[in-house]
Amino acid sequence: MASAEQQENHDEEEGGDWIGLGVAIAAVAALGAFWLMSWQLAFLLTSVVVISIVIWQACDPFADAAQWIGTTLGIPGSVRGATLDAISSSLPELFSGIFFVVIAISAVQGNDPAAIEAAGAEGFGSTIATCAGSAVYNMILIPAIVTMTIAFYRRTRPTIDVEDEVLARDGIWFLLCELALLVFLFQNKMYWWMGLVLMGMYVVYICQLYRDTIVYRKRLHALKEYFTAKGLDTPTPTVISELAAQNVKVHYLLVDKIREEIKEGSFDENEDEDEEEAPEGAGALFGFVEIPLSHVTAWLIILVSTVVAVVACYFLVESTRHTAVALNVPTFFVAVILAAAASSVPDTFLSIGSAMRGDDSGAVSNAFGSNIFDICICLSVPLLVNSYLVNWGPVSLTQDGEPIAGLVGLRISLFVLTGVTLAIMWHNRQLTFRKSLVLCGLYGLFIAYAVLGSLGMLEAIGL
Repeated sequence: MASAEQQENHDEEEGGDWIGLGVAIAAVAALGAFWLMSWQLAFLLTSVVVISIVIWQACDPFADAAQWIGTTLGIPGSVRGATLDAISSSLPELFSGIFFVVIAISAVQGNDPAAIEAAGAEGFGSTIATCAGSAVYNMILIPAIVTMTIAFYRRTRPTIDVEDEVLARDGIWFLLCELALLVFLFQNKMYWWMGLVLMGMYVVYICQLYRDTIVYRKRLHALKEYFTAKGLDTPTPTVISELAAQNVKVHYLLVDKIREEIKEGSFDENEDEDEEEAPEGAGALFGFVEIPLSHVTAWLIILVSTVVAVVACYFLVESTRHTAVALNVPTFFVAVILAAAASSVPDTFLSIGSAMRGDDSGAVSNAFGSNIFDICICLSVPLLVNSYLVNWGPVSLTQDGEPIAGLVGLRISLFVLTGVTLAIMWHNRQLTFRKSLVLCGLYGLFIAYAVLGSLGMLEAIGL
């Protein structure tokens, strides 16, 4: 049952997002002004902002429809989150990656195999930059933004508390997928079978999520029996220690949650860990329009949202490429900032929404799950597309015998930033406002790397 504060926020959301609408209107107005004044660079940068808003608005109803379909079909929430929800928030990375490859290859004049292979490598390099940049954004900036939002919104508990299992499961899986990617990136070429390996890892991840759902339901049953036998006033530490003696591991957040649900009469031991009621409608156009959901409208929304996202991602890729030309820098460095940030907007709002509902672990898990999807699917599909277009040949990760510009630095930054961020989250299993400032500083260092790389200042040290 929602608290009065949560209900008030829900009511505000039902009235529409006036702030989001205002930002969109201002961005479109600025875009028009820059076009009239022929300020090319300002126009291109503002177009990325407008495109990211369009992507956000396309993914919002997609997420509602996907949740309705998943709940209606009885798909466990954790599995649904890693599949349907992940797709809804990662459509931009997936389609942007495909377009980077396809547009680069289609721009080649003639049928020169060497030129086509080189263009495909350049396009896939931008795909790597987008997905890796998005992974860094999701891993660092989203938890920071969520924590800052909660610090002002939830004064009684202004921190993000993360369960051990989120870091132990999603965090470790992200590390494993990232290590597999780094092993592949340290080769001179990437082959189509590497994409299948990453996809296989994702299938195993989903299987573990399904298993964890079964374990979670067993914990709910154990808590219900414990409170029935010992009473609801038993201190939480006592509950945790006595259940641990029975080989049932529970987190204090789960104990307190189930205690309150039993008191309120809303407890259901068959519920899923991330289960929510199926939404009655899909919010569109900043929440001012609600589309009733049914078997027809849900799939229609999925189709229309996907088409809108595809078109928006095409223009995102074109804006990224033209911005690189205008700045006279490699597309790789522009993609790692602009395309990555623009494509991560849906993930940001999804995590903020989870935290606003009191699901702190879900807010962090969303970011990790999206990163796992980006690495295993959003990189694999463009790799397979590229391989198909070059007759299943490998994708070269070198240019003139040297690694693609920025690739070495990206490998190092991914590894270091992941380790530091997980260490920050693991400390007290909590994110505070001060820690969010540290995370913002880390992302600032990543941006500095991209800027210095675009200026060619990292070449001297081999990055």
